[in-house]
Amino acid sequence: MTTLTDAAVTVLQSAAPAEKVRRSRAFAADWREGRLRELGAARPPDRPARPARPELRPPGEMPRRRLGGGVKGRVALLHALAHIELNAIDLAWDIVARFAGEDLPRGFYDDWVRVAEEEAKHHDLLARRLAALEASYGDLPAHDGLWQAATETAHDLLARLAVVPLVLEARGLDVTPAMIERLRTAGDADSAAVLQVIYDEEIGHVAAGKRWFDFLCARRGLDPVSAWQDLVRRHFKGRLKPPFNERGRSAAGFSAAYYAPLADG
Repeated sequence: MTTLTDAAVTVLQSAAPAEKVRRSRAFAADWREGRLRELGAARPPDRPARPARPELRPPGEMPRRRLGGGVKGRVALLHALAHIELNAIDLAWDIVARFAGEDLPRGFYDDWVRVAEEEAKHHDLLARRLAALEASYGDLPAHDGLWQAATETAHDLLARLAVVPLVLEARGLDVTPAMIERLRTAGDADSAAVLQVIYDEEIGHVAAGKRWFDFLCARRGLDPVSAWQDLVRRHFKGRLKPPFNERGRSAAGFSAAYYAPLADG
C-alpha cells in the first residue's frame, strides 16, 4: 500500500465486514506510525462494497425495532447498531479519499483515520456481542438508507461535515444513553458496556466534525451557525428530533445555538 487514499479505497472495496475491520486497523496503525506517509489521490467508489448478507431494504420496509422480547430484541438492537457502525467505517474512509484535494492539514487526516479505526472497533465489539448471543451480523435485514448522506454530500466537504458527524453521529449521542440504561435493566451488562465505549468515543467523532467544520467556515469566510443550518436544510431530509443530549453534544463542542432552531416541534 503506497498512499493513504489507496488504503481508504481498499477498505471501501472490501465487502467482508471482518476484512473491512482488519484493514482499517492495519492502515490506521501504518498511518499513525509513519509506515504510510503520502496522501495520494485515489478516488473512492460511489458506493462501498457490501457482503451478500444482510438483505438491504428501503428504510420504510424495515420492521419496527423494540428492545423488549428478551434475547431476540437485544439481538435486533445490536444488529442494527452493527450495521450503522459498518457504514460508519466506510463514511470515515470516504471522507479521507474523496476530499484529499482540499489542501487540508495533516491533523484532518489524523482525525478521520482515528475515527475509521474506532468505528472498526465498534463494529467488531458489536459482532462479538452478537456471537455471544448466538447470532451474527447478516442474520437480519438492514436498511439501505445510510449511504444516502454520503451521496447527497459527495460534492462538498462542508456539507459532508454538517450532515454526517453533526447530524447523524450527534443523533447517536442523543439516543445511546437510553439504550445503555435499557440494556442494564434487561440484565445485559456486557452489551451495555459495549454501547458505553461507543458513546464515549462518538463524542470525539462529533468533536472532530465540529472542529473541521469550523476550520472550513473560517477559510470560506462563513458564520458557522448559519452555514450549518443552511446546509442541513438543503441536504438533510426532515427536521431534527428532540430530545437532545445537550451534555453530550456540549462535550463535543456542539452548542444548542446550532440545532435548537431546527428542532421538530
